[in-house]
Amino acid sequence: MTVNRRNFLKTSLIGGMGCAFIHPANILAAPAAARQALPKVALTTGDHRADLVFRALQPFSEQIKRDIGNRRVILKPNNVMINRQLTATHVDTLEGILEFLKSIGVTQNICIAESAAGGATMDGFENYGYTRLPAKYPVTLVDLDSQPVEKIFVADERDIKPHAARISSLLLDKDSYVVSVSRMKTHDRVIATLSLKNIVFGAPVKDIGFAWETTGRRGAINDKPIVHGGGFKGINYNLFVLSKILHPDLAIVDGFEGMEGNGPNDGTPVDHRICLAGLDWLATDRVGIELMGIDFAKIAYLNYCAQAGYGEADLNKIEIVGESIAKHKRVYKLSDNVERQIIS
Repeated sequence: MTVNRRNFLKTSLIGGMGCAFIHPANILAAPAAARQALPKVALTTGDHRADLVFRALQPFSEQIKRDIGNRRVILKPNNVMINRQLTATHVDTLEGILEFLKSIGVTQNICIAESAAGGATMDGFENYGYTRLPAKYPVTLVDLDSQPVEKIFVADERDIKPHAARISSLLLDKDSYVVSVSRMKTHDRVIATLSLKNIVFGAPVKDIGFAWETTGRRGAINDKPIVHGGGFKGINYNLFVLSKILHPDLAIVDGFEGMEGNGPNDGTPVDHRICLAGLDWLATDRVGIELMGIDFAKIAYLNYCAQAGYGEADLNKIEIVGESIAKHKRVYKLSDNVERQIIS
């Protein structure tokens, strides 16, 4: 049976939940996709987010235009909270991407789509200034919580049974060109969050009216905790499994102002002033981890993906376009519970 990003075995997890936490390299033998010998990751630096991302995308102009073709373009921001800018994708970054798309002639069927983790998605769009973008660009704003979904089963380490979660159909659709527009942040469950996690955990939806702060509408349900898998092993495993169908076509990591410490909500800012872009999402996240001064071996879900051949994670086999990693590498302070997150 061929398993690809858009066609997924929805009734089980790679042959059954009984082997859910065996090392992924031993349970999945999918061949690596054909890739260039040296996938490229662009690294830019400067003093304005829009300019940074515009320049980071330029080396991929022809390929991006060709890959988009007639597909819907989904810009997926990272809005963990709806009222704290440090946790969310900045509007200037989105504007830089929209300017780039205009420069390569992509001027229709573009949306900014999200299912915010910490409140009503459209309230977050308003708070962060996204609502001004449709007046200037051919883009629509979409709340994934109000869109069609598909049911996909994921693992929970506490009972090793399949658990159903509602996942956005837009992000699963083969006709969607998915762009992850993430922020560079440390994380309290998987050590660091970059382009992949932005897609995987933006895809589970919640009922309209759900709010973390209150019970919200009576009976309102949030499916995001289901995908968190009940613990550190579960969340890493689910990230790995879902990456097959929910990885971005284009990875953008905004490190203009990163977050360190107790991210993704309660960390503190890092004045880093960088941006990453790449068509190989794993290579892009790998470079991001290096720029944060984090030991890549500790990031379980990305290592699982690398061992399964989902992208390139060897820095010696990644071509860095633009600035050098060594010149812009920082050491981000990690979460207070980082030792509990490390999976042996």
